[in-house]
Amino acid sequence: MNHEQQEWTRPEPLWREDCKIDSFEPLREDASTEVLIVGGGITGITTAYLLAKAGKQVTLIEADQLVNGTTGHTTAKVTAQHGLIYNEFLNHFGDEQASLYYQAQMNALHFMKDLVDQYSIDCEWTEEDAHLFATTKQGALKLEKEHKAYLQLDIPGTLYESLPFDMEATKALSMKNQARFHPLKYLQALVKELKNLGCTIHEQTTATDVKEEDRIHVKTGNDCTITCDKLVSCSHFPFYDGKGFYFSRMYAERSYLMAIEPEKEIPEGMYLSIDEPKRTVRTASYNGKPILLIGGESHKTGQGVDTSFHYRVLEEFAARTFGIKKKLFQWSAQDLTTLDKVPYIGPITRRNQNVFVATGFRKWGMTNGTLAGQLISDYVLGEQSLFHELFTPSRFKTDPSMKQFLSQNFDVATHLIDGKLELVADRPERLHKGEGKIIQWKGERAGAFKDEEGQVYMVDTTCTHMGCEVEWNGAEHSWDCPCHGSRFSYDGSVMEGPADQPLKDLSHELMPLGEHKREGQEDQLEESE
Repeated sequence: MNHEQQEWTRPEPLWREDCKIDSFEPLREDASTEVLIVGGGITGITTAYLLAKAGKQVTLIEADQLVNGTTGHTTAKVTAQHGLIYNEFLNHFGDEQASLYYQAQMNALHFMKDLVDQYSIDCEWTEEDAHLFATTKQGALKLEKEHKAYLQLDIPGTLYESLPFDMEATKALSMKNQARFHPLKYLQALVKELKNLGCTIHEQTTATDVKEEDRIHVKTGNDCTITCDKLVSCSHFPFYDGKGFYFSRMYAERSYLMAIEPEKEIPEGMYLSIDEPKRTVRTASYNGKPILLIGGESHKTGQGVDTSFHYRVLEEFAARTFGIKKKLFQWSAQDLTTLDKVPYIGPITRRNQNVFVATGFRKWGMTNGTLAGQLISDYVLGEQSLFHELFTPSRFKTDPSMKQFLSQNFDVATHLIDGKLELVADRPERLHKGEGKIIQWKGERAGAFKDEEGQVYMVDTTCTHMGCEVEWNGAEHSWDCPCHGSRFSYDGSVMEGPADQPLKDLSHELMPLGEHKREGQEDQLEESE
């Protein structure tokens, strides 16, 4: 690595650097619409586009900024090669359903390509093959089984022995005619078209509560109400559960990405390893130069080691494999996985045909998010789809769903108990600037973070969703729940559901650290020990 050229790495996605999405005002008064869409990522924007184009009155609200959530933190692969899944789907669901999954993903890819052509979207759309590769003998055997599944399902692909970059592989499997792109440039064009179609959009507008009566009434964080006939939750984790118990049917994982300017020649194609530790590699461009995106290091949210460790490991891999002229960006993403690895897309429950969800994309949000927009618009418009049954959220396949349901919820119970029993001895006055950790405060477990100005933020670490104990995420300065994936900012505010209430703020109990102790402070600190 050329250390002289090494610069500070921006802790943000590459995609937001050279693309600005139009901004929109928050909702400030009550409103009424035919269809309300909650969530401004690829799913929400695609759904809004299709329904507005079909003549529906559509309102889209986003709690933050458009495309600033999971969509804005993607690797931006547009592919039906979602890891080792087709052999597994054949075993669990049979030929027809496994084939439908592939067809649905390719339909989404072709839909996106058609939009790129129709609106002449300059989003760096590039068609190339996707590749899985193994680095162990066991992995090679798995790829051979996956290749047989490709042949059985008529999926174009080739099994081969080596990689076009400096990494030993025991086997590799390609899927032909996939794509990569710049997601924000693509969605920027769709947002402009939404404005042309008369869609109403509000940013900084959080949906907080739902009442289903003659119509659906959605309360927002700024004390306004939106009344609608159909409600679509595209908020990554459904902001409204509707007795669907989604928190018990999915688990959250975090993964990490960095963008580098490599020293070695950049390989053509998109690559994903199937052995641990998993690595993803794809090309992109920045300032007119070809660069590489290197990713991996997945772990369940709130259950990993110090998150800065994952970036260091990725950097070591990148330096060893490609060489690093310059580190450019680094960021992380959170993804949800369902019990059977197939997303939940459709009515929130079997009996409710007015509220829809789209969630559980398992790291493959570009095709699944687009597919969700297609399927939900079909539901709203009363049209049938070949894919509705496969993706319906009310499905429950005994194998593998029951095993995964028991496994995930046992894991939740374990972390719930372990967190309550954890013994801590650290105190807030021992924090360094920029540091966060679990501390003891008045005999109880708490979380504290000291910013660069020396201000300390202290919170109750009990997650407001179901009472698990959150853990500190040093890379993103957040409190992450190991049970259901809720995330809170260093000050306790909600970043990601299923929690919808902030952590209890304990900062008011602190006296300014670093100052002379006021009367009674010494007793307070002694009590905290």
